[in-house]
Amino acid sequence: MRTVEDASGRRYLLLKRSGESSLVRDVESGEERYLPNEELSARHGVDPLSAVAEAVPAPVRRLLGAVHDDRGLGLVVTLAREPRPARALLEATDLCESDLLGLLSELRAAGLVEEATVDGERGYAATDAAREAVETLTGAWSDETQSADASSAETSE
Repeated sequence: MRTVEDASGRRYLLLKRSGESSLVRDVESGEERYLPNEELSARHGVDPLSAVAEAVPAPVRRLLGAVHDDRGLGLVVTLAREPRPARALLEATDLCESDLLGLLSELRAAGLVEEATVDGERGYAATDAAREAVETLTGAWSDETQSADASSAETSE
């Protein structure tokens, strides 16, 4: 696969090229279509898989790149729901203070968590990007679950 773009800057993955036209896939929508070769130009230095990943919203990509396990994801989801004092986070997890602060530091470096004052205490809150990512992921999951529940209810009737 190679990455190409049209005159407007829209990116595509080149799937097949013939004499006059090329079969391309829109990296955002996944739609495939033929476009005239003269309307396309190669995008050198753009990894095709990275281009495909751009279909995922940037905050979600940031979250996926920053969390390494369920603990990290759970911490971001917890803080996206409500800012928490540092002491409350330590009491609510089985992490030692050093591990919790290390995880919070990684998430702060990724732009997902920020220091905050919560109930007059030092604490942490999710950034707008983290809240958007969590909302996107949990909303998509809720939509899928509701669709699956509706389908199984229709099937059983």
